[in-house]
Amino acid sequence: MKNTKELRTWLDDMKLDHPLVIAGPCSAETEEQVLKIAHELKDSDVSYFRAGIWKPRTRPGMFEGVGEIGLRWLKKVKEETGMKTCTEVANAAHVKLAIENDVDLLWIGARSTVSPFIMQEIADALQGTDKIVLVKNPVNPDLALWLGGIERLYTAGIKNLGAIHRGFSTYEKTKYRNTPEWQLAIEFQNKFPDLPLINDPSHITGNREMIQDVCQTALDLNFDGLMIETHFDPENAWSDAAQQVTPTKLKQIMEDLKIRKETNTEADYTNALDNLRAQINVADDQLIELLGKRMKVSDEIGALKKQKNVAVLQSKRWNEILGNMILEGESKGLSEEFVLKMFKAIHQESINHQEKVING
Repeated sequence: MKNTKELRTWLDDMKLDHPLVIAGPCSAETEEQVLKIAHELKDSDVSYFRAGIWKPRTRPGMFEGVGEIGLRWLKKVKEETGMKTCTEVANAAHVKLAIENDVDLLWIGARSTVSPFIMQEIADALQGTDKIVLVKNPVNPDLALWLGGIERLYTAGIKNLGAIHRGFSTYEKTKYRNTPEWQLAIEFQNKFPDLPLINDPSHITGNREMIQDVCQTALDLNFDGLMIETHFDPENAWSDAAQQVTPTKLKQIMEDLKIRKETNTEADYTNALDNLRAQINVADDQLIELLGKRMKVSDEIGALKKQKNVAVLQSKRWNEILGNMILEGESKGLSEEFVLKMFKAIHQESINHQEKVING
């Protein structure tokens, strides 16, 4: 699969003057609920109405979707509002039923993307379809796995493709439900700049209060659209209540978002940008120089520990460094999350240097 302008055809053909918006409840609960939300969204920027029909849950016994009957409700949404519809499919049976019920767009969830076997089953079931098919990133931050799933669909003759960035699971406690790992999404864009990329702030945040900020970050990074879970009574939703917004709030978010120009050719802008980028280049060179010096000190520490037969890892010392650096970082306007990631990487590289000296 190669990047071509044709990958954007399905999105360009919509001729939108705003980012693509996919919205609707996490789960279809009742016919009344689905239609009420749809009618509240029909006169907004929403192009596709979403609703989970089958809901794979982490543990059994939780609400796992209404099943096939919900597809009839989506048909009514299309008939009554004119909005196109979409839902998640996780196996060949789901694909068959969704196509039979004229669902316009299908997406494949993170739990499915993680398995090449499941992706191949879905690709075989979709072979040759002209439906739009979007692939969420796998639960783990594995770009090759994400792209591999999309390539399986492309190989099956599915041309209307796109990706959904919904963040990645982590064992660490962060402010996000799923950490965005923006750099990985940027790398995805660099490899396939014309493949439409949609952001899912609902699953990234797990918190409706953070959705606006994540939406803005996604648009600042040139994402093509947003998938936002929307419910008229979020607090009493049957699944993922904390991350859903009301239709009114969704419309407000759309109004408040700033759409950035991809570039600006004015001379004062380009000159100022070139100057600032030059400053960043200097700072980056200094960072590499400093890190190189730090690792030379780590080599000396490794030699000393080898001489005295001392273990490489000193947990107490590491915790002291980390605590101090978080406080120092905050004073310089750096987030705790960034400082943790940076110093964990530096610490691991330092350990690698010391082990190489000790075992060398």
